[in-house]
Amino acid sequence: MVELTPRFTSALDYARAAHLGAVRKGTAVPYLSHVLVVAGLVLEHGGDEDEAIAGLLHDVAEDSGGEARLDDIGRRFGVRVAGIVRDCSDSLAADPTRKEGWWPRKLRHLDRLAEMGERSLLVSAADKTHNCESTVADYRRHGEDLWARFNADAGRAGQLWYHRSVADLLASRLAGEPSRLAERLQRAVATLASLVEANVGAARMAADAAAARDRAALGRSA
Repeated sequence: MVELTPRFTSALDYARAAHLGAVRKGTAVPYLSHVLVVAGLVLEHGGDEDEAIAGLLHDVAEDSGGEARLDDIGRRFGVRVAGIVRDCSDSLAADPTRKEGWWPRKLRHLDRLAEMGERSLLVSAADKTHNCESTVADYRRHGEDLWARFNADAGRAGQLWYHRSVADLLASRLAGEPSRLAERLQRAVATLASLVEANVGAARMAADAAAARDRAALGRSA
């Protein structure tokens, strides 16, 4: 059994302060809800305290401070936690409004997923699973209007391509207890794709998939 120490409590308050006032895209739900779920999924699938703390902090450097924030996390919670947070960040720009475009960031992150260690993979799987399951729930409520809340460069095609790419990659790399998260993510992606296809039709879905593959190939050749 994992014993959570005051380090975990300190990390939770650190995340609370860093995400103060932030909400989940298109909702009034405090962003902290997401990191709480991620930490919980990490613990439920064999993670230790460092990995659970990284779950709480996985978006802090990306959303608030970049490398300077990552250095602070390392000082407060240790280099193992900071390393996982680095792996889970698709940008470390000091100003989050000045990130690279969506496609370069996501392509680079997929390359990192193919190489990162098991600790980081578990936290990433927990993050992506909660994100995709939330997207499924929101799509049931809002339908095609949902995509307006996401990056315009991605759109429906890019979002579905990325969810599927991440799920397949994690399924190929995770083993043991964490692999159940990858399976859960694959189920969520399949559910989302089925819901979208019911709305837009198989032909439109096929065209979207082809466009996303072409855009990803173009990004990799640039």
